[in-house]
Amino acid sequence: MDRIRIVGGNKLNGTIPISGAKNAALPLMIASLLTDETLILDNVPRLADVAQLQRILGNHGLDIMAAGKRPGDHEYQGQTLHISAANIIDTTAPYELVSKMRASFWVIAPLLARMKEAKVSLPGGCAIGTRPVDLLIMALEKLGAELQIDGGYVIAKAPGGLVGAEIDFPKVTVSGTHVALMAATLAKGTTVITNAACEPEIVDVADCLNKMGAKVSGAGTTRIVIEGVKKLHGARHTVLPDRIETGTYAMAVAMTGGDVQLAGARPELLQSALDVLTEAGATITPNNEGIRVARNGAGISPVKVTTAPFPGFPTDLQAQLMALMACAKGSSHITETIFENRFMHVQELARFGARISLDGETAIIDGIAKLKGAPVMATDLRASVSLVIAALAAEGETTVNRVYHLDRGFERLEEKLSACGATIERISG
Repeated sequence: MDRIRIVGGNKLNGTIPISGAKNAALPLMIASLLTDETLILDNVPRLADVAQLQRILGNHGLDIMAAGKRPGDHEYQGQTLHISAANIIDTTAPYELVSKMRASFWVIAPLLARMKEAKVSLPGGCAIGTRPVDLLIMALEKLGAELQIDGGYVIAKAPGGLVGAEIDFPKVTVSGTHVALMAATLAKGTTVITNAACEPEIVDVADCLNKMGAKVSGAGTTRIVIEGVKKLHGARHTVLPDRIETGTYAMAVAMTGGDVQLAGARPELLQSALDVLTEAGATITPNNEGIRVARNGAGISPVKVTTAPFPGFPTDLQAQLMALMACAKGSSHITETIFENRFMHVQELARFGARISLDGETAIIDGIAKLKGAPVMATDLRASVSLVIAALAAEGETTVNRVYHLDRGFERLEEKLSACGATIERISG
């Protein structure tokens, strides 16, 4: 199994290109099931999760062509996928495929909307709490689907097709909003989703659906209205830049010092995180090429942060911020409100010497002057990169084990960091 070796102490200087957003690319790929014409997606990141979803979609009979590089392409530009669901030959998504990635459960929505039936295994994915699918099932039932759970599978039928409805989510759910949005595009009549998630990735999917002929308005607000149409057609869409990758590298620069241009990043996608970084002592400068992040000489100031749905501080940056605060001058408080069981990185950060204590859903981090390198183990996708951030600033050598978690969400991490002066390498086997 691959490991990553890092020798800490180098400042980061240069340019890091930001990849397409994983959390938009996956639902966009799934949306291809809604039409029998070809959907072309540009700037798709090369990630393990994307490859896994290609296998899942292939199982349904989709043809997926990944276009090669073109003259003038930058080496980090994402791939272009041509996805054709002209002939869906199987409406079952089996356990052995879905169990590896939670988002793949969302295929239930377009399969049900277009084929009027689906049989999808209950999901797997990161071990960060229960993240049940009950809200997704509730949304589909509101749209007129008949659902039952049998042998670990959700079996869904809508013989007469789905029908528009009012869907009021009792709590904000990104996955529930994606599923309701996709299913409602082909439902008869109008669907209104209230207490919808406002994440930029939802807006990106809605934009793509509209290019395909859907009638979606209000994406990015808590109230989304979808007027159902009979058929969607093909389209071409570019995946938006990854705000979590942007925030991760911004924190790496704040941690190590230096000056890095995050090329292609969009500040409005993560303003709350950029505000926290400014408070911590980094200099954030949006420009025409993206975002420039620098920290030269000044120490890291402690912060108090509570994770919240967009536009609040993202739960997917909580672990990275905790690594940064391990070297702050004073005590920081980070409260996690989105996922239970999302502090698994605490014991691994402690191996660097970080002083972190937990009080319910709040972590108190007492900053120390210097972390020390150590062998550590990645526990989930976002937590694993917090160990890389800590290692970049730690004295001596760190080995990060179980890096397949990193490969699920960060494209060419070692290459991007080493190009800016980090001593980092992948050790295979």
